[in-house]
Amino acid sequence: MYIVHVDIQVQPGHEQAFLAASIENSRNTRQEPGNLRFDVCRHEEDAGRFMFYEAYRTKADFQAHQQTEHYKRWRAAVDGIMAKPRVGSRWSNAFPLDADFA
Repeated sequence: MYIVHVDIQVQPGHEQAFLAASIENSRNTRQEPGNLRFDVCRHEEDAGRFMFYEAYRTKADFQAHQQTEHYKRWRAAVDGIMAKPRVGSRWSNAFPLDADFA
């Protein structure tokens, strides 16, 4: 499994627009055959801070996601409203095992 964790800070006043665009992206991503999970999370104390937890079967599935029209629409919708560049980190799962998702 290939996991992407993304931290995002949105400019004040743009939280709802960011959330709407991100939910649309998540819903579409979850229809991709290589996607296992796409959570959009909002910080409990900072309404402008978001986190994505994305899980794909393979790194290639994540790379394919980045070529989709819904991802490109999301990028266009949110690039101008982030307070700073988003920070993504890449992970592999330790448990459960990939075989558990077969």
